[in-house]
Amino acid sequence: MRAMSENSRNYSKDEHEVFPGITIAYCNSHVPQASPEEMDSPVNVFEIFHCREGRMECRVSEDYTYISQGDLMIANAQHINHQFSFPLSHYHGIVIRINIESAPKCLSCFLQDVNVSPKMIADKFCRKKGYYITRSNSFVEHIFHELYHVPEEIRCGYTKIKILELMLFLSALPVNHELSSVSPAQVSLAKAVAKYLSENMNEKITLDMASKKFHSSATNIKNAIKAVYGVSFYAFIKANKMESAAYMLEYTDKSVIEIANEHGYDNGSKFASAFQSVKGLTPSEYRNINYKFKED
Repeated sequence: MRAMSENSRNYSKDEHEVFPGITIAYCNSHVPQASPEEMDSPVNVFEIFHCREGRMECRVSEDYTYISQGDLMIANAQHINHQFSFPLSHYHGIVIRINIESAPKCLSCFLQDVNVSPKMIADKFCRKKGYYITRSNSFVEHIFHELYHVPEEIRCGYTKIKILELMLFLSALPVNHELSSVSPAQVSLAKAVAKYLSENMNEKITLDMASKKFHSSATNIKNAIKAVYGVSFYAFIKANKMESAAYMLEYTDKSVIEIANEHGYDNGSKFASAFQSVKGLTPSEYRNINYKFKED
């Protein structure tokens, strides 16, 4: 995966006020971790996160929580560690931040039939554990899909309408507090294994080899990788190698076969097939479009 030193494509957050006390931010990341955000997070503020692409790790109280494509998380901002991690070094999403004290007390002042309040939403979803996650569903996708594709000339007014729609939807969403968090031990194991795999991309590491290396069962390693990275052990290896290969194609003058060899492929056609299955382009096509290497 790409190193954090690649500053030109690291992390951005474009934030706008929608109503008094309610902001929306579009977040984009191509690094494993974002720097902590300096912000006041009193108990009367909650945040709504939606993942469009990629995967985000967030510490809420003592829990490690993860959201992937289509997932929605609602959390009391006071319990959030705002140093976010992105296990796949790739994330695009939205965060809506609502200050209950300064936001409109009842959104029916905007639309007569929208009889919901920010405080009611916060109490409903954040009272028990401080956060709530709902996995991808068609209703959430409908609301957020349009927020990602709002024409600039109507962005301000249209975003207000979509926030009202979201709040109305949340007021009727059934709450199931059987939350799935990941234990610190699983997170530690998964990240240690991932680091080992990243440092040995030229080797063909098997699950059995990793199991012996970390003195842990194959089942424990499989479950930890799946919990943190959202994919199987071998799918993670493949995706990790192809992201690294893509970086080399983009920023070095190494040949395709050299890059293939450095990632454990002694057959150029197998490497090309694997690369295309992950990136949607052959290595040559990807380099032709994205090549940025310049000699000093």
